[in-house]
Amino acid sequence: MPSKRRRVAPKRGRKRSGGSPLAALLTLAIAAGLAATVLVRCTHSASTTASTSSSAAHHATEEATPAEEPSAEASPAASEETPTPEPTESPEPTPSPVKAPPAVVSPTVVPSVATAVPLPSRPVSRASGNARLAIIIDDCGQWRDTELALIALPIPITMSVLPHTAYGTEIAQAASDAGKGVMLHLPMEPMAHLNPGPGKIMTDMSDADIESTVRADLANVPLARGVNNHEGSKATSDERVMHDVASVVAQENRFFIDSRTAGTSVAEEVARDAGIPVAGRDVFLDNKADVDFSETQLLEAARIAKANGSAIAIGHPKPTTLAAIRNLIPKLEAEGITFVLAEDLVERSSASSQSHGAPASPASSGSDSGG
Repeated sequence: MPSKRRRVAPKRGRKRSGGSPLAALLTLAIAAGLAATVLVRCTHSASTTASTSSSAAHHATEEATPAEEPSAEASPAASEETPTPEPTESPEPTPSPVKAPPAVVSPTVVPSVATAVPLPSRPVSRASGNARLAIIIDDCGQWRDTELALIALPIPITMSVLPHTAYGTEIAQAASDAGKGVMLHLPMEPMAHLNPGPGKIMTDMSDADIESTVRADLANVPLARGVNNHEGSKATSDERVMHDVASVVAQENRFFIDSRTAGTSVAEEVARDAGIPVAGRDVFLDNKADVDFSETQLLEAARIAKANGSAIAIGHPKPTTLAAIRNLIPKLEAEGITFVLAEDLVERSSASSQSHGAPASPASSGSDSGG
């Protein structure tokens, strides 16, 4: 017979479906706390992120907007990143000084080496034009710079050198090397009883003394191809004296130009009778040391050259004379004036030479101060 199994009643315990109300409340409280914590953390994180973004944006704005003045504490890196821009164009170069015309010093100033070298001059023209003009510069050998500047002019010019002067040999050589003319400026006695300088010819000298003195003066300026008188208003008016002078000039095969320091001069007549090529001055350029005056005188010489075919103007180593000649060279050449050496105007026939035997015009009448 089957045995009867005893039914065992289940054990009673806590209900699983709900639990106690206190436990439920505790669980809810814990869950709520956790949720609040999570929410607070999330909110704080979001706030921090937003603050950081705002700060970054603010700093970005400050960097984008340049300050009115650069910070004194700017780092080298920042300076390297924004270097000062280089100029796009180079500054204009400082212009080099224009070589003016050669510097000329006052005759009382010792010349400098810098201005002593003559500029290259164009070849001397011996062409026979319709209006030929010779310029003679007297009293050379004393004012080196001015004389060298005159030699450097781009025209034929004749330098008349005094004997026994400081720079006479140098000036004569410089003129010869440049193809310019060289003459002896023979010191002769004036009416004013002034001393005309070393190597002078005086009316109370014997014939032998006059001749030996003229020879010595020519020997002191050996490059001279001709002679004209320095001062000499009294000596050139003395026929005996001029015969002695002309005798040596003829023997030495030189020409003679009368500076015409006196209306009573017999120099041209006596020289011509001795067979010497001869001529006389027409105009003095610089009885006044004034550029305008010398320009007016040079224009007068050009007028005479146009009228008579030739003219001789005598000037001196003055800065004003140099300036006047330089200023008028282009104008006179454009008007048909041909500049020549003094020698070119004495190597002519006797008839032609007579044109220079007429008295100088009143506007240019001479005196010992001009010779």
